[in-house]
Amino acid sequence: MTVETVAGSQDAGLSEVERVVDVFVAPSKTFTDILRNASWWLPFILMLLITVGATFAVDKQVGFVRVAENQIHQSPKQEDRFNNLAPEQKAAQLLRMEKGYRYTSYYSFVFILIFVAAAALLYWVSFNFGLGAQTTYGQMFAVWMYASLPKLISGLLAIVLLMAGVNIDSYNMQNPVGTNLAYYVPDAAPWLRSLLSFFDVIGLWVLALLVIGTAIVAKVSRGKAAAVVVGWWLFGLIVMTGIAAATS
Repeated sequence: MTVETVAGSQDAGLSEVERVVDVFVAPSKTFTDILRNASWWLPFILMLLITVGATFAVDKQVGFVRVAENQIHQSPKQEDRFNNLAPEQKAAQLLRMEKGYRYTSYYSFVFILIFVAAAALLYWVSFNFGLGAQTTYGQMFAVWMYASLPKLISGLLAIVLLMAGVNIDSYNMQNPVGTNLAYYVPDAAPWLRSLLSFFDVIGLWVLALLVIGTAIVAKVSRGKAAAVVVGWWLFGLIVMTGIAAATS
């Protein structure tokens, strides 16, 4: 192999498949390659496939009427209001909720894109204007997409458990697998379940990847990157816990 061939191979960077694999085994390589090319189409396709597959499994094994009933049970206030309805009102509410969960689940990839777009914008502003970095919005978006790949494991686990018939009667669509503390205290107060849901093995893995990725594309230390990433994580924890406490 000539020197020119080696140089050309290095300039080509990583393939999309190599990027996905390296997120799990050598994440710095993936995020460094985003500086060369901020594409993110393969992670999105994988997320699309897993979310649609998980939704199909829920539809087949659980049914969205049961999903709606289980979600009502998660909130004491909502359950009290539901129990006070007349039978025909209960049926109408369940039908509305069943349709809502069905459509939002099958089209959840749209909400994923919206969330990632908003989160990437928040990070881009925080790093560029808060820390004086010079990263691009596209790079932050790609970091979010690749850093979120471990969540595919949760989706795959949910599919496997559903198809095996595990916990179908008590299935909670908002917390389908036991990767977080909230999963193990289903009868705890809603605010406590919201708080404990942030302590999730997969979620903390994603958090670590975000620290690594943002440090690389923003060209700042991991300590500074962690201050931004963990800071916004703590903010989200406080807000979501507060909302759960106020509405439960």
